[in-house]
Amino acid sequence: MPAITTRRATLADLEAIVPLFDAYRGFYGQASDPARARDWLRERMQRDESVVLVAEREGAVVAFTQLYPMYSSVRTARTWILNDLFVAESARRSGAARALLDAAAEFAREQGAGGISLETTRDNAPARALYRKAGWSEDATQWYSHTFGG
Repeated sequence: MPAITTRRATLADLEAIVPLFDAYRGFYGQASDPARARDWLRERMQRDESVVLVAEREGAVVAFTQLYPMYSSVRTARTWILNDLFVAESARRSGAARALLDAAAEFAREQGAGGISLETTRDNAPARALYRKAGWSEDATQWYSHTFGG
């Protein structure tokens, strides 16, 4: 199997990431809307509000993750949240997700962050197993949410 490489994405990668981001949103029940996906990613990247990392195989982008900065008052440190992670169907079980998890953790470490976190649904057993295997811990805390509109 060809090697997977990771790197930080630039705006030049936008068109390669859009179909993956749109499919990621679809996985979570959102209607396909490539224009909305493109606009969202472009805005986040242009404003330096997120960091997108991509995984490539033979020069093609096959997966991405998007990180957002957060801050911990308790730890008095910047932290990162790994908010999005998606691998194209054709690249599943290739090591792309693990490579992105490792790259995201290394990025956060290099930025001097106090940590990095992610959230997934309880019924996503394959993802949870991957996260544990990659050295991530399932915390004893419980997330709550309050949704507004759309």
